[in-house]
Amino acid sequence: MNNAATVLVMAPIAATFAKNLGHHPDPFLMAVAIGAACDFLTPIGHQCNTLVMGPGGYRFGDYWRLGLPLSLIVLIVGVPFIALFWPV
Repeated sequence: MNNAATVLVMAPIAATFAKNLGHHPDPFLMAVAIGAACDFLTPIGHQCNTLVMGPGGYRFGDYWRLGLPLSLIVLIVGVPFIALFWPV
């Protein structure tokens, strides 16, 4: 599933979840948007990853080596920034 389809599926769920918790939906929707944009772990996560796989000589496992630390950085930086800019 590509990132646009993921947002279309997860955004209403996140907004409903926020509403049921009595919170504003903005931080929940930002978490969905950031999560959908972080497709670094596989070559099939995003079409650009697939495009560079052949010409770059990358293998499937190569995406994990850089994608996992990059995903962790986005998680460690993104969550506090969401909480800072869109407090619950």
